Amino acid sequence: MGRYIPETLSEQEAMLKDIGYTSIDDLYSMVPEQVKLKDLNIPEGKSELEVLEQMKQIAEQNTVFRSIFRGAGVYAHHIPSIVKTITSKEEFLTAYTPYQAEISQGVLQSIFEYQTQICELTGLDVSNASVYDGAVAAAEAIFMTLERNRDEILVSDTIDPETLTVIQTYCESRSVKVVLLKNKNHLTDLEEVKKNLNERTAGLYIESPNYYGLIEDVEAFASLMHENKARIIEGCDPVSLALYKTPGEMDVDIAVGEGQQLGLPMGFGGPYLGFMSCKKELMRKLPGRIVGETTDHEGKRAFVLTLQAREQHIRREKASSNICSNEALCAMTASVYLAAMGPQGMSKLALSCYSNAHYLAEKLNELGFKRVDEGEFFDEFLTTAPVEPKLLEEKLAEKKILSGLPMEEGILWCATELNTKDKIDKLIDAIREVM
Repeated sequence: MGRYIPETLSEQEAMLKDIGYTSIDDLYSMVPEQVKLKDLNIPEGKSELEVLEQMKQIAEQNTVFRSIFRGAGVYAHHIPSIVKTITSKEEFLTAYTPYQAEISQGVLQSIFEYQTQICELTGLDVSNASVYDGAVAAAEAIFMTLERNRDEILVSDTIDPETLTVIQTYCESRSVKVVLLKNKNHLTDLEEVKKNLNERTAGLYIESPNYYGLIEDVEAFASLMHENKARIIEGCDPVSLALYKTPGEMDVDIAVGEGQQLGLPMGFGGPYLGFMSCKKELMRKLPGRIVGETTDHEGKRAFVLTLQAREQHIRREKASSNICSNEALCAMTASVYLAAMGPQGMSKLALSCYSNAHYLAEKLNELGFKRVDEGEFFDEFLTTAPVEPKLLEEKLAEKKILSGLPMEEGILWCATELNTKDKIDKLIDAIREVM
């Protein structure tokens, strides 16, 4: 037990004396008084029973929604029980960082399997071991497009606002110019892209489906960018890739996205997973870890970290990124989820999301919630609101229903496989009551 007991007062005094101080206050004398927290006001300790009771009382203040009709970056999906069963095994939860391949074969293989699945999902050649989240993946991909005389990036204003903020933060520190493109009917405008293209343009970042739920004409943008010797990055919804053309099929150079939908719970905002994949010619620019397959000295199948620039340790001035880690457990969760679902399961899931969202749009339309845009959509769409959006949100919350996201132009709705016909009909009845 001794190892868990903090230093005694006499031990603290001995340490302070050794470094030339007489008290803790003396040690922190250089810290400005206005930033010191002098009164912690910590209450007296409680018993385990008292703490549990208090936690229950606090938890009862939460609203637990029976139905969620909101997406905007985080999505409610069913997670097969086998996913948690496998990923909660202690050998996965406490896995060692795989620098030493000889003792990390299991972890390396799991990452290799994840990379393979991401490549199959996106239709591209190479994937890394993941990054922190989808927004970081988008920002990192932008740096992959930069060349010596190309230091401007075009970004559609139809992307997730939070992703845009991360991109701007990254690019500001690297003196990369971000040109924000104005949309046309909530779709990226081809003429706007042409107008802003120049010899310094490194690439274009768009999302499809975009923040408003609309499907972009990615192939047209890819063709235009390649004609001008620039790259195109597509931010993807991983579930939609089981229904629509993959980035690889549309000649996209780099595909990125948020992997939360692949078996990760919403979890109060994280931890999540950023996936990245690209064409073969760009793989040496791919940040972070890449696991490769090889053979050992006995000719048996083995896995190693490969093409690892390790710029976080050496040649930092030549680094394209400071990403040196990955979301290993989250990536494994995505891998187990994809394996459990299989290609047919993912296709059925995507079709279910699509069908439920279109049924929801149809029923809302009958109540006067008209779609703002006419473009094709997957599982999200923007409507007008014949009732004040915030009021509707509050009234539906009383019925344990989370409405779509209130926006300036109306409400952004979302439906996944969890939003069944029965739940949609109950939502419509609840809205009728409010109206």
